[in-house]
Amino acid sequence: MSQITRQQLQDLRDEYATRGEKLRRDLSQAYPSDSAEQAQARENDEVMEALLAEADELLAQVDAAIERYQQGTYGVCTQCGERISDARLQALPVAQACIDCADQLSS
Repeated sequence: MSQITRQQLQDLRDEYATRGEKLRRDLSQAYPSDSAEQAQARENDEVMEALLAEADELLAQVDAAIERYQQGTYGVCTQCGERISDARLQALPVAQACIDCADQLSS
C-alpha cells in the first residue's frame, strides 16, 4: 500500500470541496450598480467559473482515488496493473497510472 493515507485523500477532498463552495458563494453575489464595476465583476466571474470547474474536476478525481483506496486498488496503475511509485503518488495523489503509462497516454 502507498504512503498516502486515506485521511490525506479525505483532507484533499475537503480542501477542494471548500474551495468549490467558496467559489459558488462568490459567484452568487449580486453585481454592483456601477457599470464599470459590473464589467470588472463579470470578468472576475469568468475566472472564478474556470477555477470552479477545475475544483470540481479535482474533487471528482479525489473521490475516484478514495474509491480505489477503499477497494484496495489505490496505487495500482489502471493501465498496466503495476504499482505506481510512492514518489508519483506523493506528487499527484490522484494518479491512476504509473509514469510510463501516463507518458503513453499523453502522447
